[in-house]
Amino acid sequence: MDKRTVIVTGGSRGIGEAISTRFAKEGYNVVINYVSNDERASKLKKDLEEKYNADILLVKADVSNEDDAKRLIDEAVNKFGTIDCLVNNAGIAIDKPFLDKTKDDFMKTLSTNLVGPFLTSKFAYNYLINASNAAIVNISSTNGIDTLYPESIDYDASKAGVISLTKNLANVYAPNVRVNSVAPGWVETEMNSELDKDFMKEEEDKILLGRFAKPEEIAKVVYFLCSSEASYINGEVIIVDGGAYGS
Repeated sequence: MDKRTVIVTGGSRGIGEAISTRFAKEGYNVVINYVSNDERASKLKKDLEEKYNADILLVKADVSNEDDAKRLIDEAVNKFGTIDCLVNNAGIAIDKPFLDKTKDDFMKTLSTNLVGPFLTSKFAYNYLINASNAAIVNISSTNGIDTLYPESIDYDASKAGVISLTKNLANVYAPNVRVNSVAPGWVETEMNSELDKDFMKEEEDKILLGRFAKPEEIAKVVYFLCSSEASYINGEVIIVDGGAYGS
């Protein structure tokens, strides 16, 4: 059987790295998109090739840029022939006090977190609808549902938009392609490791499991949604937050 191919945007670090790793482990061709850190992406490619004998393609591209988003899809298809799964994970956060936040901050966040998934999903359309058991998974956040931080008002809005985008894309792609979203709560990533320790403790106390998620725990859910095991799940938002409350 031909190997399946997945594109993971923002796939070289944090949750994206864990997602890329999980698909490589499962025998997929993995297209890892990244935007800046060549050394890190190259190391991940080498590690996955050596550990899992995986076929890895690196594509340096800014998914908020229309030409780059199209090139990402084109390079994936040129290398592997088709696309079976698209994981829209690339995202940024520009946290600062509400009155200090600028229009440029807001637009940059929306462009990467919301416009990017729209563009990649658009350019991948003709390939995904012709694939067997194809799927799109968009990474949203509990910030887009019921967790509010004024410092990340633009991030929260973008992640709420991703949920709306997911439901619309499920209609656009029906019945050939399933489109779902994963909404993580707090996750142990490099970006979050820089948070104030007292603040982190306060947030952990709001989680029934008493801890942040590991990136691999998010990756498991993403892989499941792309697999045949999730063949009747469509247009849904799967919250993965350890049972958070009191937000």
